[in-house]
Amino acid sequence: MELIAFFIDFILHVDQHLMAFVQTYGAWVYALLFLIIFVETGLVVMPFLPGDSLLFIVGALCGAGLIDYPLAAGLMLAAAILGDQTNYTIGRYFGPKVFQWENSRFFNKNAFNQAHAFYERYGGITIIIARFMPFIRTFAPFVAGVAEMTRSKFTAYNVVGAIIWVIGLTAAGYWFGNLPWVQANLSKIIWALIIVPGLIAIFGAWRASRNAARDAAA
Repeated sequence: MELIAFFIDFILHVDQHLMAFVQTYGAWVYALLFLIIFVETGLVVMPFLPGDSLLFIVGALCGAGLIDYPLAAGLMLAAAILGDQTNYTIGRYFGPKVFQWENSRFFNKNAFNQAHAFYERYGGITIIIARFMPFIRTFAPFVAGVAEMTRSKFTAYNVVGAIIWVIGLTAAGYWFGNLPWVQANLSKIIWALIIVPGLIAIFGAWRASRNAARDAAA
């Protein structure tokens, strides 16, 4: 329970924790940032780590002169790309083994083929949009690997999505994170960065399930 409480507090007060870490450990903060982004995007068992809010706060700390922007942004960009590539590789390797292919009652060959076709046709934009969706960004590359999306296509969209996500949010934090109004409402902004994308993802899933049910009934 203490570990869960720490993670919740870290997510909701990531600015305070990062500032304290910088003051205590200095340059080791860059290793911490790389690790958090890599684990959050690369391991399906750690989807609850901060992503959007972390990038924004890091940008704000860079704007305040506490962290070097090019170094932090470059390391987090590399972590985001490598994380998704790792997640994709895990899905590509373990997906068929988990289902045991046609010999398992849990494997639906038709559903697998449909998933593969979907990711080949629409997976690129899914990979990019998922970067801004908590939890979903952790599972999207894994599912792409399970569905055997072409690695070259996945890699291209992975890089594009990572650049937009990392550079976009850190730049926003750099330019706006230290404004008085933003500082006064930082906790609300962190909540918004967590809740709003989550609500959009839930709404999208609801619409997809409703459309699927309607198509099945037709």
